[in-house]
Amino acid sequence: MVSDVRYYDVICFGDEVPGVLAIISAAREYRRRTKLYPKVLLMSKGSLQAGIGGHLVRGGLAYLDRTQIDSELRKSLGLDTFGSPAAIYQEFLQKSGVTEIALDPRKASAALREMLLQAGCSLLSKVEIRSINKQGQKIVSIVTNKGTIYAAKQFIDATVNAELAQAAGVRKLKGFETFGLPDSELPVTLVFETQGLTPRKLKELDYTYLKRFTNLADLEAQKFLSHAAGKEIELAEELRKEMIDTRGNLKTLWAGKDYIDVRSPALSVAYHSFRGTKLLFSQTSAILDEGNIAVLPDTRLSWNAILFAVNSREAEFLAKNGSLPTPKMLQEISFVTTWLKSLGATSVTPASELYIRHAGNITGAVEPLTGSQMLLGGVPADEAIATFSYHFDVRGGIPGIGEKAEAKGWFKSLSFQKPTFNIGIRHALIKNVPNLAVVSPASGFEGLACSVGRIVEFNAAVGQGVGLAAINALLTNRNLADISNRDVRKILVETRQLPKIYGFANSAEGTLMAQFESLVVYDAIA
Repeated sequence: MVSDVRYYDVICFGDEVPGVLAIISAAREYRRRTKLYPKVLLMSKGSLQAGIGGHLVRGGLAYLDRTQIDSELRKSLGLDTFGSPAAIYQEFLQKSGVTEIALDPRKASAALREMLLQAGCSLLSKVEIRSINKQGQKIVSIVTNKGTIYAAKQFIDATVNAELAQAAGVRKLKGFETFGLPDSELPVTLVFETQGLTPRKLKELDYTYLKRFTNLADLEAQKFLSHAAGKEIELAEELRKEMIDTRGNLKTLWAGKDYIDVRSPALSVAYHSFRGTKLLFSQTSAILDEGNIAVLPDTRLSWNAILFAVNSREAEFLAKNGSLPTPKMLQEISFVTTWLKSLGATSVTPASELYIRHAGNITGAVEPLTGSQMLLGGVPADEAIATFSYHFDVRGGIPGIGEKAEAKGWFKSLSFQKPTFNIGIRHALIKNVPNLAVVSPASGFEGLACSVGRIVEFNAAVGQGVGLAAINALLTNRNLADISNRDVRKILVETRQLPKIYGFANSAEGTLMAQFESLVVYDAIA
């Protein structure tokens, strides 16, 4: 029996947005240099008919985390609100109709489909890897569960759990094993969309709750607050304090052009009082957190707000099984639905897939990326392909990190300043599988670097670079792992796609982070 083999130049496994943009970049670069359409394939475990774009599309994560630049730096460098994103990411946002923050998943999927089609990329849905064929260290082909063999010269893994890399024999650290916490993991979220609740109505509700919960004379409101605090007086007091800012004003929600930032736990207290569960994530495995809400057309609001606690095994299982929400998660959404409908929502629709923030990190990257390197400015400016600025954001927290740090003799704060750093691709390339790149939160990040490195806007820039590197490797008969940041930057300059580069070193914070990493991180990895 002759095996069914399909041949390609580049294959990307996983349809998270950075991977899709990587393969579009690869296809365009191949055509630019050869005048021929490349053989490029995008494979996904998910249903591409249900939308292309991983957790931003099927996971419904409409509230985009954008680069965060202080206004003084922006003005001094003449930068836009969100700096100078990678050219292909900027194009994707424009084609998806993004004003500032809100990405309509339907428009995003249509934009990606159009970009893939124009670039001549092929698509394959609902793929399961049966095995990987290798020749020496390199991947030669992927064998699917259906027995079809997909061969290529270069491979890109765009899954949150580095599934292709794992199948190819790359070691992946579990959870936060990078801190010696292999069971700990960031929470997952089931994003949901509401209709009928306008930003104005939400603002009024939030303000009413804030006024009542902070008024000790409002006995009924204090009773509700006590329920949400599990009848713990100290927790109730803490929640009240979080409703007032440093100037003594109520922390009302902030509404931008196309987004809403919930700044206080008032809405969360109202929900947990209704739900009958304690608003304390370490004790309650599902909480309505202070939400990031994207404002979409037709009075649709997309909520990134519910956190579900998972350990590393559960995160890996969810990622491997199509990121589908569990019955318990769907049950929580049913309570949220009842509550929001009582407040005026006409419908509440959960996304078809979960937003999995993190599911471990691969080892053996050509140049692993650490938090201290980010704080010290990232790669040198003359080899940078973009710049990114974002907080070390571990939403929901890393269980056990405080205790682990103390046990190692670290008694300083675990809150580090925001890095503004230059981006390269070498943390995404694999030494021992030299024709594979991992472009995702599972790339070669060490320590707290993954908390910044998991953000799509950052990975989109890396993805563009990796796509260009894959074609450079293909056409010069080199290994992908041997392509330098400068090789990629040269292409971006030639094609006038290089964004502004403005990373800078925060020496004091970088040195502090390096001390933390040498004490807690490297010991755990070794």
